[in-house]
Amino acid sequence: MTENFFTHLSPAAKKTKILSKGDFLFRQNDPTFAMFFLQKGQIQLIRHGQDGEQIILHHAHSGETFAEASLFSDHYHCDAVALENVKLQLYDKRYILQQMQQNPTFSMAISAHFSRQIQAYRRRLEIHSIRRADQRIFSALLAGLTMDDIKSFAAKIGLTHEATYRGLAKLVSQGKLHKTARGKYSLRCE
Repeated sequence: MTENFFTHLSPAAKKTKILSKGDFLFRQNDPTFAMFFLQKGQIQLIRHGQDGEQIILHHAHSGETFAEASLFSDHYHCDAVALENVKLQLYDKRYILQQMQQNPTFSMAISAHFSRQIQAYRRRLEIHSIRRADQRIFSALLAGLTMDDIKSFAAKIGLTHEATYRGLAKLVSQGKLHKTARGKYSLRCE
């Protein structure tokens, strides 16, 4: 089923929120109230360890949902901080849980969404495990990860933007990529 679960949501169940860079959407141990869809920008999910160390759990990018686990938890298990100016949708937790219980079509659609997201996370983990930057970049592009801009693409695949620029240059020199414009690349078809 490829139906989007968003189509089943009442407009009253969602709210638009704007955050500025550095703003917190929620803090670790805050009571849960919603899951989120990131329309524009990046959100970083950070957990604080017992000794105060910060553990980066996830970078959410435009077009992704996040804090899905909050549907089944009383408190957020991490902080969510805007890495840049952000626009997002909040989906009321109680409403979503009610729809999951009462609306089989919605339940199937949101389950399919969660399954696709798990597959995407696994694909990213696989890509992150590749040591060489050029191979990681090429694998990410083959897997269909888009390159809106170099810095956000680098963050998606766990590289610095400098390593990404070097890797892209190497792939162009190897004939695997074609540079179409400044910061724009396409796979070469053989």
